[in-house]
Amino acid sequence: MERLKLVLHYFQSNSESISNGICVVLALVSVKLYTSLDFNCPCLPLYNKVYSLGVMVVPPIILFFLGVLVNRHTAVMMDEWMRPVGERSKNPAVVKYLFSAMVQRALLAPMVWILVTLLDGKIFICAFSVSVDPALFSGFPNITGLDAIKILAKVPCKEDVLFRNSSFRKAVSRYVRCYSQAVGWSVLLFLIVLGALGRLIKPCLDDHATFLQTRYWSNYLDVEQKLFDETCVLHARDFAQKCVVQFFKDMREDSNICPPHPQVIPHLTEEWDENEEERLHGITKQEQVDQLLKKWYFSKPELDITKTYRPRMTVFWKEGKERFLSSDV
Repeated sequence: MERLKLVLHYFQSNSESISNGICVVLALVSVKLYTSLDFNCPCLPLYNKVYSLGVMVVPPIILFFLGVLVNRHTAVMMDEWMRPVGERSKNPAVVKYLFSAMVQRALLAPMVWILVTLLDGKIFICAFSVSVDPALFSGFPNITGLDAIKILAKVPCKEDVLFRNSSFRKAVSRYVRCYSQAVGWSVLLFLIVLGALGRLIKPCLDDHATFLQTRYWSNYLDVEQKLFDETCVLHARDFAQKCVVQFFKDMREDSNICPPHPQVIPHLTEEWDENEEERLHGITKQEQVDQLLKKWYFSKPELDITKTYRPRMTVFWKEGKERFLSSDV
């Protein structure tokens, strides 16, 4: 139970962990989806390869776009790429890093689907059974009126009348499945070697400090977006609370309408009076809120926190200086 809590805490710690968890879930869903679906080869020379190509290509494309859709890096990357420059300059390296991270996570589920398909071999048999040389196997059914291609196209259909209890069909299926599994293991080995070489060679070719800076600012953009959303929720709640309180105050002052419940308005009014001046900063109309949001979008503040803390530090310095002088006196 403790390990499960640690895993859940890891996936809830930040958006990158959540994106990794979603991509892993998509990969597991692709495996479950492949094992649960029943693929029926058409067993026709003109349609076997088309059907197999559709099974091998269409689901991975769908899974790839699902991975792009659920990845938080997609929204952050597009927001950073499309935003006006304003007071903050753009860094193409950050957008490139976000795009690379998005593509790597989105490719996980499609690659799992392709590997499972190759290792299983059913789709490969459906696609390439007509390419096998029948002279290599014994027990080829000799039926007049049917050429070899039409007979080989029916190899994936074990329930066909031609191949009931046929050693030829089993031998061809085993032969093509071996090729499919060889291709699947080769692709898996290539991906592992490519990933290992990338991890080993990349630090030698790139500046590691630049990589860390790019990763830091990509995480900063993600955190900034989350804080902006949380602040918008808090600000909208206070703004709506002010409108609701004002509305019920007007109703209470109207003598023709029954006053509201006495316990509701005082509670809302007290809570509002504590936070009114601190959070809304004089915003009382929708046009002012829209203007504030447009200003944030078109002119995000410069990444210089000294401008934010300089007035406060000046006040603290003056207070400290006055206390120091008074203590000497």
